[in-house]
Amino acid sequence: MVQVPRPFIVVCLLSCVTFSGCGYSLAGRGSFLPDYIRTIGVPLFVNNTPVFDVEQRITDKVRSELIGRGRYKIQPDRTGVDAVLIGEIQAVNLTVAAFDQQQQATRYALTLVVKVEFRDLKTDKVLWSNAAWQFAEQFDVTTATTGLDATAFLGQDANALERLASEFARALVSAILEAF
Repeated sequence: MVQVPRPFIVVCLLSCVTFSGCGYSLAGRGSFLPDYIRTIGVPLFVNNTPVFDVEQRITDKVRSELIGRGRYKIQPDRTGVDAVLIGEIQAVNLTVAAFDQQQQATRYALTLVVKVEFRDLKTDKVLWSNAAWQFAEQFDVTTATTGLDATAFLGQDANALERLASEFARALVSAILEAF
């Protein structure tokens, strides 16, 4: 039998007591929303850009992310809900993020600018909003893209919009539920 020194045991016990109340929790699972919010309406985001179908993909991913949190029932409209999440896609911009030695683009940054408001309908108070939330993802060049046209880029790289929508939804839902 191995004997453990008494000071070591004391330090371990004190550490357990001290750190048991540190507030540690799993990221992405918390919520600072009022307890009575059980049903959230997420109507289709408004698309003010020429990018086809971006509003449908963004809205679907936001709904899926909220459903994945497991605490809320999600409705596609704003009637009969406790809170509503309204989104308006204001811009989708494509910029070069990196060049190779021949000054050819090797990486693009796709930036989404969205006006978002999350409103408690019981109290009619805005719980979270951002008038021009910018979210960007970078993508390696996979095809010969000419110009900086976001619509053309997304038409050539179908996975780019899916990834952008997924990451945007994860960041948005975390920001709202975790009160960042």
